[in-house]
Amino acid sequence: MAHKKGSGSTSNKQDSIGKRRGIKRYDGQRINAGTIIVRQVGNLIHAGENVSCGRDYTLFATIDGYVKFEPHIGGRKQVSVYAERQ
Repeated sequence: MAHKKGSGSTSNKQDSIGKRRGIKRYDGQRINAGTIIVRQVGNLIHAGENVSCGRDYTLFATIDGYVKFEPHIGGRKQVSVYAERQ
């Protein structure tokens, strides 16, 4: 009989790197056109005025202005960019 326990392998050693998703610019911040506002998986926050959605659901500004997070249809959120503060 063996007196030492065999050293088995574990299946959960590996880990993937973080994707750096989340909100990058907050409500009231001044931004330039092309600035990324939100990186997300799926359409959790919708694009409002002067905001476009990339093919990976990244939201970015189309004009220079100020960020504004607003309510959207059905209790969802949307983000808009306005030239003046709202």
